[in-house]
Amino acid sequence: MTREEFSTLLLPEVRQAIDANIDRDPLQIALDRRIVHAREVASQVKYLQRARTKLPRLYEARAIIPDRAFEQSSSEDCAVAKPLRGGRLLDLTCGLGIDSLTMAAHFEQVVALERDEVLADVVRENMRRMGISNVEVITTSAEEYVATCGEHFDWVYADPDRRTAEGRRVVRLEDCSPNMVALWPMLKRITERIAIKNSPLFDVDEAFRIFGECGVEVISRGGECKEVNIYADGRGARIAAEAVGRQRVEFARDEVVDKPCQGEFMAEEYGYLIVPDVALQKARLVQHSLREVADVWSNNSFGFARVEPTNVLGRVEAIERIETFDAKQLKRELKGRGVDIILRDFPMGVDELRRKMGAKSGNEVRLALTKIKGKLYSIYLK
Repeated sequence: MTREEFSTLLLPEVRQAIDANIDRDPLQIALDRRIVHAREVASQVKYLQRARTKLPRLYEARAIIPDRAFEQSSSEDCAVAKPLRGGRLLDLTCGLGIDSLTMAAHFEQVVALERDEVLADVVRENMRRMGISNVEVITTSAEEYVATCGEHFDWVYADPDRRTAEGRRVVRLEDCSPNMVALWPMLKRITERIAIKNSPLFDVDEAFRIFGECGVEVISRGGECKEVNIYADGRGARIAAEAVGRQRVEFARDEVVDKPCQGEFMAEEYGYLIVPDVALQKARLVQHSLREVADVWSNNSFGFARVEPTNVLGRVEAIERIETFDAKQLKRELKGRGVDIILRDFPMGVDELRRKMGAKSGNEVRLALTKIKGKLYSIYLK
């Protein structure tokens, strides 16, 4: 966002136009000659409409939302899930300020760093509109601030930029900005607790390789992995998986045992299928977390239970029957029908399977497919 665009969005007539047109199609707004600064109004309406569920507080406040900052921001419910509490928090990577404004409710003061001058002013304006007074936005880089900082913070938090200057996506912490691995020794001078939000593609074992005794938390929302967070807070090595708004499991890392089921797959004995939440898969906790309630053959597989399990991080489905996978038989049975397919440890994708079966998307038949001990199985769900 340019300085000129920001100034335009502060005009009273533009704010009124945004509010008056909040439910309209942004394309219609952009072409409406009756609307002052129609292009800017259309752009803000577009992002506010998207923010209605992802960032409800910004939507209600009719906050200013730059496009790139919106795409890179946390959702509010994921931000709320972060267990940070204390007196003072230093946010090294303010961005749109979602983590700062959310965690402001749990800290006496939040100092948020944003090197982009216009974005820093956007965040200050948005905080004013939301009535948040304990967030101080400082226009500087994390590296510059930390190098000269003589203060103490209860927590330091960072959501490093995972794009290079050329726009290329990166995953390794050392390639992100700021480089948290390089900053680590200086950060330990100003805090005892550091939290880092990472891409959902970040490998959990990398955290332990880089930081040793730390906590790693995988967050999912709506069936999608959203974040992999690192907490270096002196509480030892631990691994957690959480589906926002549903359930969380956490274990000491040295307690986690990957022990696949050793017995034969007794298809006729199982009455229930567990579809583990994606957070469990990402955290490699499927086998360990389900060990008391189901038979599991890998951290990417389903769980199979003889009695209906409760309190599991995942979806439980009643099984109608289990058969050895037979593509020709499935085609005879399912051709032309709507089939809902769930896969785990299976060598084909959903689209390829539907083509082979001559089936279409739908839920006339619900089918789970997997490979166990080298054999392929079709699980029909009730």
